Amino acid sequence: MAEKSVEKRKAKRFPINLPVQISVVGGKRVARVTKTSNISSGGVCFPSAKEVKIGGKIEFSITLADGAIPVQIHCFGRVLRIEDSADCNSEMPYQVTATIERYKFVRP
Repeated sequence: MAEKSVEKRKAKRFPINLPVQISVVGGKRVARVTKTSNISSGGVCFPSAKEVKIGGKIEFSITLADGAIPVQIHCFGRVLRIEDSADCNSEMPYQVTATIERYKFVRP
C-alpha cells in the first residue's frame, strides 16, 4: 500500500508569475532576473539557470505592478529546496524554493 504524503507547508501557495530579481545567493552578489512560479506568505518558488546551495542565504526583490506605481518588496530568506526541471525548461533547469524570513517595502 502506498504511503500518503503529508503536506508540510504552513501557508497556501498561489501560482502567480511576478518579476523577481535575485541579488544575493550564499553571501555572494549576483544579478539574476526571473519570475516566480508560486508564492506564499512564507516562501517563494522560481526557476533558475544556476544551481544554488540548500540552506544558503538569499536576497531577492519581488515587483508588484497592478497600478501606475509598482511596489517592490525586498526579501531575505534561505534556500529550502532545489529541484531539477531540465525536462520542462532547458534555459532554467532548476526550481528553487526559498523562505521569506523577513521583508521590507522599497520605494520606487
